[in-house]
Amino acid sequence: MNPYDQAHALAKSLKESEEYREMTRLREAAYESDTNRALLDEYKRLQFRMQAKLAAGETMPEEDYQRLQQIGTLLQFNQDVSAYLLAEFRFQRMLSDIFKILADVANVDLDMLVQG
Repeated sequence: MNPYDQAHALAKSLKESEEYREMTRLREAAYESDTNRALLDEYKRLQFRMQAKLAAGETMPEEDYQRLQQIGTLLQFNQDVSAYLLAEFRFQRMLSDIFKILADVANVDLDMLVQG
């Protein structure tokens, strides 16, 4: 089997995984409310901005960091959203583990990417 076929098989396996199915199910419940949708979208946007700044060796503006924390606090009290974010974290952790396995084959030192 060639690597592309294996990559497609891996993608299919990921989509059929319990982690993915649970994340998808909980995402639907979390995004039913327009308020939840708006808060989740803003939270994810701020998270992405913070990760991009950190990767560039920069710091996030204090007001954005405080907004991220405020929204995170609000979201943790919503059971649907909290369950979804936890399921998303579990799925992302699985993807990260798989990426580390692939990076080892290519001799890519992932620790170098996170060191300042």
